[in-house]
Parts: sequence; structure tokens; C-alpha cells
Amino acid sequence: MKATYKKYILKFKRPSGTSRGVMTEKETWLLFLENNGKKGIGECGILRTLSIDDRPNYEDKLKWVCANIHLGKDKLWDELIEFPSIQFGVEMAFLSLESQTPFELFPSAFTEGTDAISINGLVWMGDQAFMKSQIEEKLAQGFNCIKLKIGAIDFDKELELLAAIRENFDADTIEIRVDANGAFKPEEALGKLKQLSVFQLHSIEQPIKANQIEAMHLLCSATPFPIALDEELIGVFGKDNKEALLKAIQPQYIILKPSLVGGFKGTLEWITIAEQLNIGWWITSALESNVGLNAITQFTYTLGNKMPQGLGTGGLYTNNFDCPLYIKEGQIGYDKNASWTGLERI
Repeated sequence: MKATYKKYILKFKRPSGTSRGVMTEKETWLLFLENNGKKGIGECGILRTLSIDDRPNYEDKLKWVCANIHLGKDKLWDELIEFPSIQFGVEMAFLSLESQTPFELFPSAFTEGTDAISINGLVWMGDQAFMKSQIEEKLAQGFNCIKLKIGAIDFDKELELLAAIRENFDADTIEIRVDANGAFKPEEALGKLKQLSVFQLHSIEQPIKANQIEAMHLLCSATPFPIALDEELIGVFGKDNKEALLKAIQPQYIILKPSLVGGFKGTLEWITIAEQLNIGWWITSALESNVGLNAITQFTYTLGNKMPQGLGTGGLYTNNFDCPLYIKEGQIGYDKNASWTGLERI
């Protein structure tokens, strides 16, 4: 078996803002396997400043994987425990190699095109007018669940924006999720959650920065509406540590990005523990190219979670790869007759 990798720079159609800054491009690494004439492809979707494996020896670890590909998927996964995005790429590449076609990793009614997955419409940070225009666009596209990134503009203006939405659309019409990306200070967070709660929000992701366990536990126990952990899960390795974290904080939800939590296997570990503790969950992509998004979407469908998932960011880039995924009426679907194009650019 032969393994190689290539770096690929994804370019945003327009600068995309989070509370950690504005992104104009995102690097990703594609892993290629070849064995007896068959080919497989995986994506190691690193997010700089967020991924726990954002470290200087990242490419050295990819070289090591290629030199030791003979170890196989499971042994490599164990050896890559501190490189979750590479774990994900390795899992994906082996599944791709073993599949009948390189891009149908989890055959189902989804890949047959007879069922689809409900998703939230993502509204990026920006000034009030920009965010309002995005919301109007998502509603016109048929979404009944939207997710707003908050924490980057003035909080009072964000409250005004939410008020404007609720003036036109009640909670039965539009489900609103917000993501603070850790923007609130612990001492002010509960007060801000109380202000937000009047808008009947579904949940808020990561209201305070990660690794403040006691503060997050107190917040989750007192919050007027559900809290979902996101960044809090990054860098937590091993089932015992995962269970200890969820027991200590007792959140209402966790949000799982396979690129950040150890691929499919790491995601399933979190889900098993969460369900034992009666904690809800959903899956979110993490700005992967359509190679990674395709794999995450197919995997997500097999889990049978009917909540809107956080998928469908493939349209953000000018130089993504065309694939069978499409978004229509607030759902992501799969056109089995569509072809992949653009991979020749790599």
C-alpha cells in the first residue's frame, strides 16, 4: 500500500468572522491511499488556533503516517491520539479505499438519494445589516433552524437583531441557536444568558472559554436555556477523561466535530458517554472541503439523530470541489447521479 498527502488552501468567497478573528482562507491536507489499483482519499481538516493538533510538527506527523501506513487504520488511530484531525483523515482514507466507490463511505438511503438530513442555516458574524441580510437569505431558502455567531459585535446590537427576528418569526416558526465561541466572561455570562432567554433560543454554544470547569458547571446548572459544549471537548483524550468532563459540567448538549475530536471513532465515544448521562448531541462540520463534508454527512445520517445538524459549509469557498451534496429547503441531500469535479486541481 502506498500513501501520500498534499496541502490544499481553501479560499473563502468573502472574509468570514468568528470571535477568534476573520478568516480569508483555510488550509487542509488531503491523504491519498493506493493499493492493488484501488484508490482512497481522506481529509485532515485542521483549524489553526482551534485544533489541538495545531503544532509545528503537523506535517512531520503526516509524513510518519505515510511511512507507516502498513500499520492499518486501527493501530494508526491509537498512535495518533493527539492528532485528531489526522485520525479523521486516516479513517476516511481507509474507508474510501475499502468502498465500492471512493466517495460512498456509508451506503444508506441518504447516498441513494431517497432521504436527507435537516440542518441549521449558518449566519456569520458581521455588522447588523450583514447579519440581517444573511438571516433573510436563509429564511428564503427554506431553513426553519438558524445558527447565529455572536460575541463579535456589540452585545446590545446582537440583542436588537434577535428582537427583530422574533418580531417577525416566533419560536414555532424559526428555531434559533447561537454560538458565542467562548466570548463571554464567566462573571457576566449568566446575566447575558438571561437577556438572551427572552428570545426563546434553542441553545447557546460555549458561552465562556473552555477549561473553566467549575464556572461552566455552575452556568449549566443555572442557565435559563440549554448550553452546548463545543470547544470544551477539544483535547480531551480517552474515555475516562471524556466521562469525567461531562459528569463534572453536566451540560444539556455536546456538539461534535469529527475533525476536532478524533474522527468517527472519537465521535462515537463521546456519543456513547453522552447518551448514558442523558446529554443531547448533534454533529457539526468544521470548515472542511467537500471531501471531508461528504464523509461527515454520510456518517451523520447513519446515527439517526433527527435534530437539525450543523452541516453544509461547502459553499463558503471559491475553489471547493464539486460533489453530489446539495442543500434544499433546509436539508442537505445527496444526488447519486452527480459527479465529483475539481480534484484535478490538487
